[in-house]
Amino acid sequence: MRLAVLIPVKRFSAAKGRLAGVLSDHDRAELARWMATRVVDVVAEVPTFVACDDDGVAAWATGRGAEVIWGAGLGLNGAVDDGVQRITMLGFDHVVVSHADLARPGRLLDVVDEGTITLVPDRRHDGTNVMSFPTASPLAASYGGGSFSRHLAQALAFDGVTVEVRSDPDLSLDLDTGRDLSHPLIHEVLPPWLRTNQANPRP
Repeated sequence: MRLAVLIPVKRFSAAKGRLAGVLSDHDRAELARWMATRVVDVVAEVPTFVACDDDGVAAWATGRGAEVIWGAGLGLNGAVDDGVQRITMLGFDHVVVSHADLARPGRLLDVVDEGTITLVPDRRHDGTNVMSFPTASPLAASYGGGSFSRHLAQALAFDGVTVEVRSDPDLSLDLDTGRDLSHPLIHEVLPPWLRTNQANPRP
């Protein structure tokens, strides 16, 4: 099985907008970069592609050993679909699509099961944090509110393909809101420089 990982990454300075009332613009950008770096580094053993439309993100991705798939003006769903198509054309037969804001990405590659579509919902079972699927049975990206139910419906529509929903306690943790920052499993891994990490305060 030829496996690849696709990670769509938004311009760091525009990421984590819902934390604007909690973190400074600088800290939001640095937090987005820190999380994306952890996700990319976890999958460094396999070919990794970053879908983006920002020069700074592209330079960062190249520096982490990832290949850049440029998708200007495509939006999140368009960028993911374009990335999956390009990865398929390169001869890969299985792809993992992961958000870049997973707080605890350590088990990301554990979702891979040859011939199986695996979906990891967020802890509210609303969004889709990770998708793993054969490129012969691609899921069209349908991110946004309620994406998990849409992705699951697509997966179940394939004939002869095993579908697994994996409610992983770590991979289900993304970081979008101020409340997420205080989640015990997220709080304990936050970088020491982040002002909201009371365990590691800075002046």
